[in-house]
Amino acid sequence: MWFGASFAMSVALQMLEVIIGWSVYSHQHSALDLGWIGLAEFIPLFVLALPAGHIADRFPRQRVLATATFLGSGVALGLAAITAAGVHAPTPYFALALGAGVTMAIGSPASRAMPPVLVGRDLIPNAMVLRSFAGQGAGIIGPAVGGLVYALSPTAVYLLAAVALLVSTALALLIGPGVGAQAGVEARRQAASLRSVLEGLRFLRRTPIVLGAILLDLFAVLFGGAVALLPIFAAHYLHVGAVGLGALRAAPAVGAIFGALFMLRRPVSRHAGRVLLGVVAAFGLSIVVFGLSRNFELSLAALAASGFVDMFSMNIRSTTSALATPDALRGRVNAVELVFISASNQLGAFESGLAATLFGTITAVVGGGLLTVAIAAGWAGLFPQLAGVDRMTDLQHESGALAQAQAGP
Repeated sequence: MWFGASFAMSVALQMLEVIIGWSVYSHQHSALDLGWIGLAEFIPLFVLALPAGHIADRFPRQRVLATATFLGSGVALGLAAITAAGVHAPTPYFALALGAGVTMAIGSPASRAMPPVLVGRDLIPNAMVLRSFAGQGAGIIGPAVGGLVYALSPTAVYLLAAVALLVSTALALLIGPGVGAQAGVEARRQAASLRSVLEGLRFLRRTPIVLGAILLDLFAVLFGGAVALLPIFAAHYLHVGAVGLGALRAAPAVGAIFGALFMLRRPVSRHAGRVLLGVVAAFGLSIVVFGLSRNFELSLAALAASGFVDMFSMNIRSTTSALATPDALRGRVNAVELVFISASNQLGAFESGLAATLFGTITAVVGGGLLTVAIAAGWAGLFPQLAGVDRMTDLQHESGALAQAQAGP
């Protein structure tokens, strides 16, 4: 039930994200408008994620998830209504993109905190792979289906997203009542306060290995991401239209799926810190190749390669965080992670749109990829504990012990 609810929510949100961008760009032809959409999606995540994480630690997480997806279905219906009415002005789309960000801000901390409770500590690494499959699979299906359906009927895309979100609501309500109970009982012993809301931040500050991994991911995607500018590449450089845009958006997720399958067969067993820095540098190089490409197949391959190597970074980060965090804090720590991840995605979309407006699209993408390589090269000096990690099993054991000591009796 959890997998279905999370997968349906992710598919719908991916579908909304890609089609809102294409709808606005097809009418306005403005790179900066694409940046504003990314910013509109990020603002609620920045404002609401930490309180939402606290809510996920105090109340049944399945109900929090269901509430978020039900609200999201209303956002999708609103987008369908303005599209059917022939609205071309960007402001209503910006407002509803804000609503999509609210759905993610409320639903994601609760959803991401559930797997460790559902499977138990010993199976957490496999659960993180399953969580990645849900997210990356949605990254394939959402943009691809969105692009195909948009070519037939723009209104139908938003209606389909609304249906997916209602399915997610129903599945979330069917998840067993025990999910989140342990966290909720412990959290409700304390009065809600700013201190308790910010406990996830304090936990990360005390755990530099986890903090370093999260910040590295943030800066890599913030500067190296090119997703927000894909409508420009699809329209002007590759000439592939909405269907091609859906394929471009899905390519990183396809690569990530292959990365996850590869890791299941050959997990990172040695030199995990150096592997992490290496794959982030490879991510930056793949974005450089994409920015310079004028061939659709090469562009797809470069984006797929970026997803493949990014899966290694994601797995190291998510497994470490899950094992290091006590259940009573998982909602809040996942909320902090969500803010960082969203900053790298949605705020990165604004940065990409602004950089493309100021310096040109190609310069923004290629320069961002090169900056990502430079960040990876210099990260060992900022977080030597992270760069020095050898075996993932040692890192997990050390992080878990640290988390238990900090959680107290």
